[in-house]
This record gives sequence, structure tokens and C-alpha cells, in this order.
Amino acid sequence: MIAKKYKECNIVIKIGDLLEEEAEAIVNPANSLMIMGGGVAGIIKKKGGEEIEEEAKKYAPVEVGKAIITKAGKLKFKYVIHSPTMERPAMLTTFENVYKATLAALGSAYNHGIKRVSFPAMGTGVGGLSYSEAAKAMLSAIKDFLEKFTLEEIKIILLNEDAYENFVLELNKIFKK
Repeated sequence: MIAKKYKECNIVIKIGDLLEEEAEAIVNPANSLMIMGGGVAGIIKKKGGEEIEEEAKKYAPVEVGKAIITKAGKLKFKYVIHSPTMERPAMLTTFENVYKATLAALGSAYNHGIKRVSFPAMGTGVGGLSYSEAAKAMLSAIKDFLEKFTLEEIKIILLNEDAYENFVLELNKIFKK
């Protein structure tokens, strides 16, 4: 695990299970249609319940660069922030889409009074982005967000060592001392 303080915010990167983290909200790298089929979305729906997807679908379509917030069903969080990285399920995504989705999720958290939020590696599953590209997009968006606003804690929870190494490398580049 690595933690870095930037302005008032604690940024944490670690290997773990997104659904077991301590946070007020987790981020679902969604599609615009809010169909929670596979990847992180599928796991959130499986463990949290169908009601998460049912609530999210009421807002569809949600364009890339926007985010919506639902309750978290049976999960231990208060909220799930659904931030599309792609228009339709199982599409490839881009650096720009992951940047916009990360920024939208942070903005939604801030506007909703959420102080602690956890992200997965956005766009790296079916989205097809490399860990390096996802790390660069997400951490650039986090830094840009923190230039104007603040949250108490932003965590990025990763599944493996390869992802972790890439995210730590980008963290140290983007948030130089």
C-alpha cells in the first residue's frame, strides 16, 4: 500500500477487494445504459443486489463525463457512483473517457457531500486500457480535481501486483513532491 497526501486529501493505492474497503462510496466504471453485466459492475450487482442496477437504469442513458449516484443495496457502503467509461456494455474505452469518468465520479462525490471514495482501475477490464494508461488518466483527473476541490480520501483498489506497480509509478510522476 502507498498513501500520499495532496493538499487536504489522502490518496491511497493498494491491492485488495473494492467491496471490502472502508469508504462512503465506491465507483462503478459503468456504461451509459447502466446495464451491470460484467466486470466490476457485475460483481457490484451480484453482491449488492439487483436494486442497484434497477435504480441506476432510471437515469439511463448517462453520457461519458457525467455520473449518477445510487444507494448501495446490500453492500456496506452508503452509495455507488456510476460513472460511464463507455457508451454500451463491453465496448473498448479510451484514455479520455477514463479521465472524464474519474473526474465525473469525483465531482458527484463532492457535490453529494461524500468525503471518502474508492475506485477500481477504471477501463482496464472489458474497456481494454493498459494499467499504465488507466493510471495516467485516473491520477491526472484526481490531481486536476484536487486543484479546485477536496475530499478526505480517494482510494484506488487494484487486483494485482502489475496494476499496483503501474499505478504507483504514475502516482509518483503526477504527484511529484
